[in-house]
Amino acid sequence: MLVGTVMRKIKSRTWKKQRYFKLQDDCMNIWYKSKKAGNAHSTFSVSDVEAVREGHQSEVLLSIADEFPADRCFTLVFRGRRGNLDLVAESAEEAQSWIRGMRKLIENVENMGEMERLGQWIGDWFRKADKDHDGRMNFKEVRDLLKMMNVDMNEHHAHRLFTMADKSQSGTLEDDEFVLFYKMLTQREDLLRVFQEFSTDGQKEEQLETGDSQQQQRARELIEKYEPSDAAKQLNAMSFDGFLMYMGSAEGNIFDPKRRGMYQDMCQPLNHYFISSSHNTYLMEDQLRGHSSVEGYIRALNRGCRCVEVDCWDGANGEPIVYHGHTFTSKILFKDVVSAVANYAFKVSPYPVIMSIENHCSVEQQRVMAQHLTHILGDKLLKSTLYGKDLKGKILVKAKKMGGLEESLSGLGEDSLTAEVSDEEEAADIDEDSIHRDSLRRRKSKQRLSKELSDCVVYCKSVHFRNFRHARIHSKFYEVISFTESKARKQLKESGAEFVYHNTRQLTRVYPSGFRTDSSNYNPQEMWNVGCQIVALNFQTAGEGMDLNDGLFSQNGGCGYVLKPGFMNEVERRFDPDNPQKLNGYQPLILTIQVISGQQLPKVNIKEGSIVDPLVRVEIHGVPVDQSKQETRWIENNGFNPVWYDTLRFTVHAPELAMVRFVVEDYDKTSKNDFVGQYTLPLSCMQQGYRHIHLLSKDGTSIPPSSLFVHVRITEL
Repeated sequence: MLVGTVMRKIKSRTWKKQRYFKLQDDCMNIWYKSKKAGNAHSTFSVSDVEAVREGHQSEVLLSIADEFPADRCFTLVFRGRRGNLDLVAESAEEAQSWIRGMRKLIENVENMGEMERLGQWIGDWFRKADKDHDGRMNFKEVRDLLKMMNVDMNEHHAHRLFTMADKSQSGTLEDDEFVLFYKMLTQREDLLRVFQEFSTDGQKEEQLETGDSQQQQRARELIEKYEPSDAAKQLNAMSFDGFLMYMGSAEGNIFDPKRRGMYQDMCQPLNHYFISSSHNTYLMEDQLRGHSSVEGYIRALNRGCRCVEVDCWDGANGEPIVYHGHTFTSKILFKDVVSAVANYAFKVSPYPVIMSIENHCSVEQQRVMAQHLTHILGDKLLKSTLYGKDLKGKILVKAKKMGGLEESLSGLGEDSLTAEVSDEEEAADIDEDSIHRDSLRRRKSKQRLSKELSDCVVYCKSVHFRNFRHARIHSKFYEVISFTESKARKQLKESGAEFVYHNTRQLTRVYPSGFRTDSSNYNPQEMWNVGCQIVALNFQTAGEGMDLNDGLFSQNGGCGYVLKPGFMNEVERRFDPDNPQKLNGYQPLILTIQVISGQQLPKVNIKEGSIVDPLVRVEIHGVPVDQSKQETRWIENNGFNPVWYDTLRFTVHAPELAMVRFVVEDYDKTSKNDFVGQYTLPLSCMQQGYRHIHLLSKDGTSIPPSSLFVHVRITEL
């Protein structure tokens, strides 16, 4: 890899070009260029790569499988929403060198400690700024680097630090001297203040992690784990360096490590959980002309999604296809989707996956669908009731069904091979006020259903919604109602408590309005507030909706299931999201957040010499009375180490449902502020005391070492 290799980069059956790939000496960056493009080249960091897939494991490589053997092909999968890189090596041995090498490098990055990561980051900056590549930096290069790093520092101060770091007095900084310069530059006055305040008064328990009796034990554990100096360890003391290590670690993080892994009861009925769910999973872009791809399913399942959507239509040669009907989106084969679900369903979570099927196929092709589901999924497909066993490792089909579960169990179901069921497809659910209302009403026709496909449905029978009263009397536990977001919103505004009650007994699915042709998302919070479990979002679109979804499901092992608060699962509690204070056991909280400082915020404006003017907004998403936002003031020209010490206070009436979102923006008085970074988590997963928040990009990927430093207090009102 260090010597370099020529490989083919593949974009389609017709776009196959040779590129020269080489691992840089830092073993962290990969550089590639075309033979023709002169000096132009591209690089990507090993830390941007999430996984390496071997063989024909992407649609692009499957499309050229007849041309290049699997043992020469591999795919690099990037984090976030960036496209894959499909490659073909000259030989199987060369492919293996890159596959094994990349996997080892990815493992190394994942196992790096905080200090190594920081060292790596500093090294990257050093290489960027060392314009003449002589391994040393003069003062002009350092000044340019400060601008690149978002630091607006007066020249005199910068020169003073430069001179102090230049131990060899050569007028340039070499590797170690630059690290020293960086350390002086990033001296954390805010942390020093905290350290001094608490080291003079050794009795304070500020982080509120343990009871009084365990405080000393906990302090000893932290010293043992983070203190670099043996002398300090002997004295049972922590130095400032040890304190820095602790504050930058997972334990100094705002997210409670005890809630990262599995910690919830996973033996309750399916409708007791919020379920991470995707809408039109096959789409990679917009809803009208976008690209359909099996990759959509792989990405969603690898993010912990547990409910995927499949729109099926009649295809050529008797093979059903998947695409967004009546649009120009591209088409993929139903059997390829089923194979992808079979292969990726349980890679990140053992808990059940629901395939929500929207069926527009003829009876003949429905039989083919049933065959594919049965043959490809095998034992993973749930075909009969469980009788006390759990659903782990099972794939459930959500679709229309002839008759009920009771008939199919007793063998009294219809003998005919087809039956008519009423058809209420998504297209018919474009909002009530739609201009196409009349023509769509006519499409609510009867649809013929094949017995084979009907038999694949056990616990998730799709039914039409009349009203909550009708559902209360007639509905069965295995029936699922789907609402477009606007119909769900109408119901929750008119009868929120009824909606919560309905969801204590059955599953509800909500999906985006047909008018969101750009694949934008609604805010899922208002649907969770009434206990809707399957709140389907466009996973391909970054923004507030997906931030909240990622935040909610980042707890409980990222398994895609989060237990709803107890009062939303108990039929007799009658929780009303519009009046949380009426709940028996109501206990509001005061959340106080002091936003202290920011560290190494990313540069958002590409303009030469432009530096971030950061502000922090804290948003509470929860029941209507809890929805609120507050901002710090903005700091002029400092994205490197801005300091606020601004305190924001919130009253939270339904803390069990509240999500907290931290957003950093670049203030602009003439236009909309630019997004810098964000972090979202459930209030119930927040640690108190002094904490770091490691910011994420718009895409939800980490942007080290960008962080916020805050102080959190949660008290009962």
